[in-house]
Amino acid sequence: MLKRILPAILLLLSAIFADAQNYSNTIPKADAEFRAAWVATVANINWPSKPGLSTAEQQKEALDLLDMLQRQHLNAVIFQVRPQADALYKSALEPWSYFLTGKQGQAPDPYYDPLEFWVNAAHERGLELHVWLNPYRAHHVSGKEISEQSIVNKNPELVYKLKEGYWWLDPAKKGTQDHSAAVVRDIVKRYDIDGVHFDDYFYPYESYNKGEDFPDNDSWAAYQQKGGKLSRADWRRDAVNTFIKRVYKEIKAEKKHVKFGLSPFGIWRPGYPGSIEGLDQYNKLYADAKLWLNKGWIDYFTPQIYWTVNDIAHSFPVLLGWWQSENTMKRHLWPGLNSGLGGGDKNSDEIINQIMITRGMVPSSPGVVHWSIAALTKHESLRNDLLKGPYKKEALVPPSLWLSDKVPTAPVYKYELRGEDVHISWELPEKTEVFRWVVYAKYGTTWTYQILNAKDRFFQYKKFMETKDKKRIPLSEIAVSSVGRTGNESAVATMQVRE
Repeated sequence: MLKRILPAILLLLSAIFADAQNYSNTIPKADAEFRAAWVATVANINWPSKPGLSTAEQQKEALDLLDMLQRQHLNAVIFQVRPQADALYKSALEPWSYFLTGKQGQAPDPYYDPLEFWVNAAHERGLELHVWLNPYRAHHVSGKEISEQSIVNKNPELVYKLKEGYWWLDPAKKGTQDHSAAVVRDIVKRYDIDGVHFDDYFYPYESYNKGEDFPDNDSWAAYQQKGGKLSRADWRRDAVNTFIKRVYKEIKAEKKHVKFGLSPFGIWRPGYPGSIEGLDQYNKLYADAKLWLNKGWIDYFTPQIYWTVNDIAHSFPVLLGWWQSENTMKRHLWPGLNSGLGGGDKNSDEIINQIMITRGMVPSSPGVVHWSIAALTKHESLRNDLLKGPYKKEALVPPSLWLSDKVPTAPVYKYELRGEDVHISWELPEKTEVFRWVVYAKYGTTWTYQILNAKDRFFQYKKFMETKDKKRIPLSEIAVSSVGRTGNESAVATMQVRE
């Protein structure tokens, strides 16, 4: 008798458990695509709209931008915090930015820390916050008076004045590398950021010095006197390479999950590939961006491919395909798009095409970065077209498996029927750092999902989904997953919804 009863009991328990915790591979996982925009503070390009705004005005402008990104289903913001060896955050190493308060070295009044504010507000909206620094620019022509706290005055041996009025740190000097690396470490250590980002400014563009070479004769002579054997060009590139490798290593030593991204000029060298023409960043900016990608000294690579698909000499898909062929370490390749290209609203088709091309050419980890956030704030039709098209559904940031392949703990969840709503709530059985939640729902044969923020603990779906022809399709299954800091999603256990 017992032999007959025991299998029946086990079968019943198995059915009950499966109803509560049915781990399934049939659920279409939430989309994963990096969707970011740059927020430039230099010359007050994007934020704040002008120097010297009140704290309340600055914060309102920041929240307006972040709210827009959330509405548009973007998931990251790249915020410039060091435009000219200064700081849009509390720093013991560099002065407060002129672009913030209208006077370099002057703190906001009433006091607040803009970076801390941006980090918290971004995370509350489910956005990653990447800090964007210029490692070598010491003073921008729009930066007005140079304060006594500026590195231009504190360490004049490290800087050169260019003929267009810029001041530039010498990338080859150890003092430059030590100082800029210390600035990065300080931010990574003190702020809950998700990434560190450098753009295309290494050795300056020649136009900054009226077409003349970078004036580092003293530094070059000192290198030769010590027996240096490299050519001047190789010596410059080696200085930048050494710094990039160092920054990557030091970020990981402090916080492994913090991504390091670079957005170099979109062309490595003319002729790579064969049809490409344009600036030779390898010999003009002394930036060997291909090497950084080949070596995996970055977590994501964002070449500024600011040209159209049919621009033969600078074709977007041709350049993207070439960079992808050089991505031997399989890092994220998320190109920068000139989303304001051509002005007005006529650029929507081009930008959508570039997003779709990127999805097709980099299917395992798609993503783009929009230059700049102004293109989204100014052009309503671009916003609408993106939201109706490629950004219709929310997306997670793709996982960075080389940083961590650890899958977070799955949440324990339950549901209650409340009238026409299904109220879903959850908790973690152990302390695990979670950045997002995904709540899945199945109506008929179709799964949908909602991405929620770390602090959220409940969500409501409708008990029935009404179709265009007024049919009511019941909610039949649900699931909740957790997403960790590096983008890994937990196992997904489905649960049937019953009356």
